[in-house]
Formats: sequence, structure tokens, C-alpha cells
Amino acid sequence: MIEYPPSRKGDVVDRYHGVDVPDPYRWLEDPDSPETRAWVEAQNDLCRRQLERIPERGSIRERIALLWDHERYGTVDYPVPIQRGGRYFYFRNDGLQNQPVLWYREGLDGDPVKLLDPNGLCTDGTLAVASLDVSADGRRLAYALAAGGSDWQEIRVRDVDTGADLPDVVRRVKFSAPSWTRDSSGFYYSRYPETADGGHLLEANRNQKLCYHRLGTSQDQDVLVYERPDRPEWGFRADVSEDGRYVFVHVWHGTAPENRVYFQDLTDPYDPHVTGPVRPLLDEGDASYVVVGNVGPRLYLVTDRSAPRKRVVSLDVRDGVGEHQSEIIPEDADVLESARLLGGGFVLVYLRNASASVRIHALDGHALEELDLPGPCSVAGLSGRQESQELFLAFASFLRPSTVLRHDLQAGTTETFAEPELRFDAGTYVTTQVVYPSRDGTPVPMFVTSRRDVELDGSNPVMLYGYGGFNISLTPFFSVPHAVWLDMGGILAVPNLRGGGEFGEDWHRAGILDRKQSVFDDFIAAAEFLVEEGYTEPRRIAISGGSNGGLLVGACMIQRPDLFQVALPAVGVMDMLRFHHFTIGWAWVSDYGSSEDAAEFGVLRAYSPLHNLREEVCYPATLVTTADHDDRVVPGHSFKFAARLQEAQGCSRPVLIRVDVRAGHGAGKPTGKLIDEAADRWAFAWRHLTLADE
Repeated sequence: MIEYPPSRKGDVVDRYHGVDVPDPYRWLEDPDSPETRAWVEAQNDLCRRQLERIPERGSIRERIALLWDHERYGTVDYPVPIQRGGRYFYFRNDGLQNQPVLWYREGLDGDPVKLLDPNGLCTDGTLAVASLDVSADGRRLAYALAAGGSDWQEIRVRDVDTGADLPDVVRRVKFSAPSWTRDSSGFYYSRYPETADGGHLLEANRNQKLCYHRLGTSQDQDVLVYERPDRPEWGFRADVSEDGRYVFVHVWHGTAPENRVYFQDLTDPYDPHVTGPVRPLLDEGDASYVVVGNVGPRLYLVTDRSAPRKRVVSLDVRDGVGEHQSEIIPEDADVLESARLLGGGFVLVYLRNASASVRIHALDGHALEELDLPGPCSVAGLSGRQESQELFLAFASFLRPSTVLRHDLQAGTTETFAEPELRFDAGTYVTTQVVYPSRDGTPVPMFVTSRRDVELDGSNPVMLYGYGGFNISLTPFFSVPHAVWLDMGGILAVPNLRGGGEFGEDWHRAGILDRKQSVFDDFIAAAEFLVEEGYTEPRRIAISGGSNGGLLVGACMIQRPDLFQVALPAVGVMDMLRFHHFTIGWAWVSDYGSSEDAAEFGVLRAYSPLHNLREEVCYPATLVTTADHDDRVVPGHSFKFAARLQEAQGCSRPVLIRVDVRAGHGAGKPTGKLIDEAADRWAFAWRHLTLADE
């Protein structure tokens, strides 16, 4: 048995609707206290010593680093080139650079010019480009930097011609991106108020304000464009229309899909950034609306109003608050994932059984063509200008990393802009899609990737990965660690759980609030299916997921400890009674509910990982991963869960926690840290899935 570092138990007890709930590890919620820091150091030391004893760890890390070392283009948020003023801006990583570098070309065939290399801005690679916008003339770059994995950003401005930064600096930015006006005189952004102590990891994020920064001025001179002190939980994302005529303001409230759309007319006969009113356009908050473009005063939007799988509608801003909507492209049997007004028509990405297809429609809505893509795959980053016939998109699969395509809408031709070359024989493997019944009989699809010659004899190590929440779709994606897992002889299984967006808003709503248990049932049923069909057996199953997926892993390992051998919960939401007290946690109430509501308290307590651990139960071998600067799902969730699990564990299977330093929720994590963490997770999982063979 492992001797764990001591975790002091306090006497904190909370009373919820007449029910006393102890919280003995409340002190671990403060990541900066000397006691917590000492606990983290001791836990990290134990984890490091245990992982270093695993014989396979060195070779696994070497293989991951070797496969990671390949040229690749794009990032998660900016997967394809952006064309502005005849210049093409794109991210590129030469292999093992900690952060991707922003380059541009003068024209498609121009020589590459390095514009922004965040690797030179700090020594440990933890400063990342979080968001950006390029001015319409291609001469100014507004870019936001995030340090140590934090969601907080600082916006700076770079002169593209000279490569030098201008004096402009904008701070207190979070959940926002800059958006330039057409004349490049300034940009819109959203920020949070200053706090008395200058900000803290745990502070709740409320009272976001929409502001305008005029180039060459200090931030204290920025114009407050819009705020709603009566609605402190509302947030604002501004997008200047391509023709420069309007600012569209998407008003969001937490993670709920329903939003509002306001606008500011930049052609009014006054300085609009100073006095122009922000007017409501769609103000009911009863559906999801995304503006995809405009032709003069006529706007085109994607909405799920009266269409849970979404459709395209139009309206005229001159008609006032937008009840007069005209349907352009009706709801389809497939889910409309995204759209863009481009080349005088629409480019649309649909999901068909959780795999992407790209269709092109005329402005009046009639279908023109569907692009030929290898399936199953995902598509990201539609990019192009409304007046252009040039479309960029990126596609990926479980066996193929992101490949950037350029499509000529007029000629109907497609060419490859960038395609990575890997030391990985994708032809050895195959992805199939299976369908299995959940506990209530609901059919749930699942992607299974394995060697082509896999034997269904119950002996295969399986990595079961899931998410199931917030209307997020798990479409086929490439991951270096997953590719290495396949090379090691493992199987990758990815079910499309309820709570996600793969089948529209109805599928999402089927896995939220008092229906959240359906998500866990779907995940558990996936494992049972893999056992019944001969892919594996319980002692060969590892489960993994991050954030809401970390909650998924935590809940399922507790509900069915007999079904899983290894659990890898990452940056998980583990305390379902207190998540809403920290940073942006209040925004998740739309999916989870709140312990402040008596009925929802009962639901949350019934599956909250922290509150359902039982003494002397043999839980899976568990490696919890989190980061000391995670200001989205604060590390206290993982700290408290690990302490309680170490206390409750009823057998010799280890419970370790790995706390990354100078890191956050995952975005912007340096390549070196990603490789180290992946190697540790895979070594831990592989060791405990194969112990029975020794």
C-alpha cells in the first residue's frame, strides 16, 4: 500500500435545505495558502516517484515526443489562414516549439514572414496567443496573450509592416477577442472591472463590459460601449461586419445555448464609438442565434428557433426587433454545425452521425454542391471573404491530423494548402462507428479505432474517452497521444454521449439538469458494450476525460468501480455543490443546476464525485491531473477529490494527483508540458491495465 501525504480534515459543515453536508477539505480550495502549497508539493513528489518506477514510461515518452515532432499548421481557435488586404496570416509549429508561431505571406505564393513568435516572449513557453484579429487592410494585428494557462488576456497591437508593437495595451480581458473597425482606427473588446486586490484566481467573473479602444490612446480613455449592471452575468462578444457597417453584439448568459443579438450602426451621422446606441435585434433569449454575415441591412443567421438541428434565416435591421424572420435554408435531418456567408452564398458544415460534411448553397438557399471529404472526419475553421471565391477549411480524423484545404468556389476545385507528415502508419488502423443501447434503450453511437486485424478475444486494452455536455460535439479528431496509444496495441473508443451537440439541441437537453445521469449511463453502457462484444474486459478498460469530461470520469468510476481498471480525470468538476462559487462556474448552472435550488441540490448530490465516495470500496487506479493556475475549473475540485479518494480507497490500487505548475485549464499549454503529461498518463494507464499479465 502507498503511504499518502497527510490531508488534514477540518470541521466545515454546510447546510443545504435542511441537510448537513461535511466539507472537511475546504482548506484545499485556497491554492495559495502555505498549507495547500505544501500539500501540493508532497503530492507531486509522491506522484513523480511512483511514475518514475514504471518501466515503460521512458519509451512511451520517447514515442510521444517523436510523433509530436512534425510540422503542423493552425491552432484550435485559428485552424486555417486568414486573408486580409491580400496577406495570408496563419499559425505554424515546426514540431516541438512550445507555442505555434504566427506567419504571413504577401499573396498565396509569397515568401513566409514571421510576425509573432510567443516562444521568444518568455523562457518557459507558458505565454500563449489566446485570440487575435487582423485589420481589414492587413496592416495591424491585435493579439491577446495569456500567461501560465490563465483565461485572463492582455491585448497588444503589432504593426505588420515593421513587426514592432505599438504602445497600446489593454488589460482585464477574458472570454473575448478583439474586433477591428473597417477603417483600422480601433477595435472592440470586452473586459471585466478592476478588483481591489488586482484580481485573484478564484474571483467570480461578472459585470463584463463592451469597450472600444482607439488606436494610439491609453486604456483609461477607452469608450464604454455597452454594459448591463442590472444583468451582472451577461457577457458580450462584438463582431464588426465585413463591410464595416455594423457591430453585432452577441449577448451570452453562461453556457446556455440561448443568447441575444444587439447591434450598433456605424454609418449613423455621429461618432458611433462614442455616442452610437446599441440596439436590441433579437432580445427574447429564447433561442440560439449566430450572425454569419450581411448584405447591406439584411442579416443572415443560424438559429435553433423552432429547429433543434438549426437552420438559416434572414431579417432586415430596419424592421426593428427581429420578429420578421425569413427562412433561407430549412432544418435538415443532419445538424447544422456552422455556416459562413462567402463568395455570394453560404458554406455550411453539417454533422451526419457525428461526422462532418460541407455543403455550398446559393444566397437564396438552394443547394449547389457538397465537397468530397474523407470520412469519418471533423471540419473546422471556415475562412474567406464575402466578396471572394476562396474558401479555407481544415479537416481531421482519428487517424489523420488537421489538413488545410483551399477550395475555389467559382472553379469548384480543391487543393491542399498544408498537410502534416507523420511517423505514423495510419493504414494499419481503422475507425468504425457502432451503435449500442444505453440503460434506457436510447441508441448511442460510438467511434472505435483499432488495428485492422484486432482480435475480439476480450484481451485488448481500451481507452474510453468522453465528454457529454454543454452542447459540445465529439467529432473525429487527431491526437498524438491517442495515436501512440494505438501504436502500443490499444483501442480508442469515443462515444457520442447525450448532453453533447452531435444530434442537435434535443440531444443536448437529454443530458442536462435532472437528466444528467443519462450521460453517465451512456458512458457506462459504452464500456459494457465493449465487453459484451469481445473488444475487452473490465480489467483492461481505462476511462479519460477533461473538464466536464473529468466530472464524467469521476462520476462513472464511483458508480461502477467494478467496470473500470484505470481512471484518468483531468481538470474535472468534482464538487457539484460549490462549483458556482468560483470564476466562471456560475455559468454552468444552465447545464448542471445549482445546489441553491432544493430539487437541483438532490440531483447534484446524487452524482457529485466528491460526495459519493464510499469507505473501503476498491476504486480504479486513479491519476488525477490539474494545474495550479486553472482559473476555469479551479484546482480545488481536484485537490479535494484526490484527498477524499486517497482516504476512501479500499484496495492497493494507487490514487495519485499530478499538479502542473504555471499551467491552466489546457489552452496554451506548452508542447513540452503536453508531452510530459501525456507520457505520465499513458504510462500509468498501461502499467495498471497490463499488471495482470505479469
